[in-house]
Amino acid sequence: MTPLDAPRQVLLAGPLHPAQGDALQAQLAGPGDQVLAVDTTDGFDALWRLAAEHLARRERLLVVDLEPTSDGAYLDWLRAELQALAQAAGVEPAAGPRVTLAALGRRGLDARAIRQALDDPGQQVDCLDVKPAASQPDWSLPPPHRRHVFLCTGPRCVRRGALSLWKVLRRRLVEHDLVETPGGILLTRNGCQFPCNRGPLLTVYPDRCWYGVQDPQQVLRVVDEHLLHGRPVAALRLPLPEDET
Repeated sequence: MTPLDAPRQVLLAGPLHPAQGDALQAQLAGPGDQVLAVDTTDGFDALWRLAAEHLARRERLLVVDLEPTSDGAYLDWLRAELQALAQAAGVEPAAGPRVTLAALGRRGLDARAIRQALDDPGQQVDCLDVKPAASQPDWSLPPPHRRHVFLCTGPRCVRRGALSLWKVLRRRLVEHDLVETPGGILLTRNGCQFPCNRGPLLTVYPDRCWYGVQDPQQVLRVVDEHLLHGRPVAALRLPLPEDET
């Protein structure tokens, strides 16, 4: 077993281009840590490979989470994957990998904040006893629906009032008993749909209708005319690429 005073291997894991990774390594390297940046822009294979190598050598391992969209679910997934690697390497649970807790990637790669997380055990968590993803019997099949409606809650649409419009949209659909019924609507909030300048964006499938909705009255119009009576609202529709040719 590696002695507790042995150098700790730190893996900086996130969407880091080479210059960013090199700069962070230079700022964070010290006598107590061996720091290596791992770019996860295109996937996690490099992270798993390096983690497995260090665990096989029984090195103390800390993975610094620099994913900008990190949340509790992502962190649990990361911890579960690392724990599986530790088990495969025969590492005793108490000597297994640790992960930072502070969603550091949302701070714009702040080396000072990362250093604080490296030095503070309270900002780190082990990879033990990670609960599996929740499941329920009703989550095995798509809910009944005729149309699938997406409302964008990406950052620019939210800035333009999308969350308020979401409540209006859902309430109107509930009033007409259209939520997840055989002839009704499967309603989904999603991330960026790309034509952000026209948002908040509401799309209806399989009809392939894209709407820019700026106020509750426009949302209600889409529900009352399109979703209730099958008449797309031409005044609110965004042109599709094939419409421009």
